[in-house]
Amino acid sequence: MNKSPRIRQHFAIIGAGMAGVTCARTLVQAGHTVSLFEKSAGLGGRMATRDSAFGSFDHGAQYFTARDPRFVMALETSPTLVKRWSASAVQMITEDGQVSAPEAPVSEAHWVGVPGMKSLVAGWAQDLKAPSQIELHTRVTLIEPDAVKPGHWQLHTEGVDDARHVYSGFDAVLLAIPSAQAHSLLQTSKLAAPWAQRLAAVQTAPCWTLMLAFPQAMQPDLSTLGPQWSAARSKHHRIAWVARESSKPGRSPIERWTVQASAAWSQEHLQDDPARVEAKLLKAFGEVTGIHAEPSHVDSQRWLYAKTEKPLGQSHLFSADEGLGLCGDWCLGYRVEDAFVSGLELALAVV
Repeated sequence: MNKSPRIRQHFAIIGAGMAGVTCARTLVQAGHTVSLFEKSAGLGGRMATRDSAFGSFDHGAQYFTARDPRFVMALETSPTLVKRWSASAVQMITEDGQVSAPEAPVSEAHWVGVPGMKSLVAGWAQDLKAPSQIELHTRVTLIEPDAVKPGHWQLHTEGVDDARHVYSGFDAVLLAIPSAQAHSLLQTSKLAAPWAQRLAAVQTAPCWTLMLAFPQAMQPDLSTLGPQWSAARSKHHRIAWVARESSKPGRSPIERWTVQASAAWSQEHLQDDPARVEAKLLKAFGEVTGIHAEPSHVDSQRWLYAKTEKPLGQSHLFSADEGLGLCGDWCLGYRVEDAFVSGLELALAVV
């Protein structure tokens, strides 16, 4: 399945987060065709934005930094999709809600997508012109050799209303999904056995996220609600991070907060009913911020693979002989930039 790089090839990429879209647009820029498969309704993965009647929430990645010059260059080409967030000096909150000495100021900028975190990935996906395609609501269930075109791959998928399709004619299949999902799909497909042990060794932690809106804070006599800071890391046993969404550039001014639970608490309550999780995190939010008003909007999200605790240790995996590759932030760490670098370097290895 190893083809000459001078011939236009057709690649299947599974997963449309930062790693998958970066890989896809790099291959398209090199003159190849890509079919991008995403099981969710939209692009971005954990660079996610959820809309509500009161404004949006970045309920996955809260911000990102840029250290690799290639990532810096890519961001410079997209000035309308990213803006600097002034909450770079993040507070530290003690278990009882007291503000301790703030973290040392950092010289690097904190960036967010505009008007939402998902905007950067969605904007970059616009580079995937026809004949490349994006298939949303499409879960890949099996990878197998193409039934009619030797030396190529075909994918079995499930979509909306249990619709089933087979997509064929791929020179290579590249997985840009969490390590546990990649491991499962490759095992089901009886592929890449030498990678199984390495994938199984990758460790990730879950995260429950709470989203709150307080539209009453827009009233003249309630223009300030809660603390004066906009972002904090917390030592509370339930909460690891809180951020005022309305402080981010390009967002609506209605008071909104995103709360991310600690990895340990999220793991302990992984199978809890969302309503129970929301109640517990709302109580902890009041203890951390001093905001005890009743929110007009409460929502939550459970991320099963939120933060890499033990990465793969290299930017990607690729077998030219088999025509299979893997990328994702979990290869290098958990930062948005790790996902970008992983997707980019897999694409460069392929071409």
